[in-house]
Amino acid sequence: MTFSVDKVRADFPVLSREVNGLPLAYLDSAASAQKPSQVIDAEAEFYRHGYAAVHRGIHTLSAQATEKMENVRKRASLFINARSAEELVFVRGTTEGINLVANSWGNSNVRAGDNIIISQMEHHANIVPWQMLCAERSPHNFPKT
Repeated sequence: MTFSVDKVRADFPVLSREVNGLPLAYLDSAASAQKPSQVIDAEAEFYRHGYAAVHRGIHTLSAQATEKMENVRKRASLFINARSAEELVFVRGTTEGINLVANSWGNSNVRAGDNIIISQMEHHANIVPWQMLCAERSPHNFPKT
């Protein structure tokens, strides 16, 4: 399958900018992902006409927002071939996701004496949660790089 890089870039408004006379290359999506126009437009529509708490209300807007979110969860689960939609957890960003894994899976599975291995290139957000988990379990299983 081939695709046009220029066509993909055209979907992202920020990528029309130049930095130092060159097309912008944005490589920090783990921290703050740029959004394509389609996402920006869909979010704006939702905020204008359907924004409400999800799974926290019984009024119409909340029920509709919940239904939309659960439909997205179902579609995403089909896209990644998950066994069920309930396997998907939406988080605000990578940092929250890493913290969730360290504090849920890590708390249940990492034992004193286990080693956690991470690369030297890891972002700070993928070091600190494991350091904290290791400090709770055993000072000997500090993340290894």
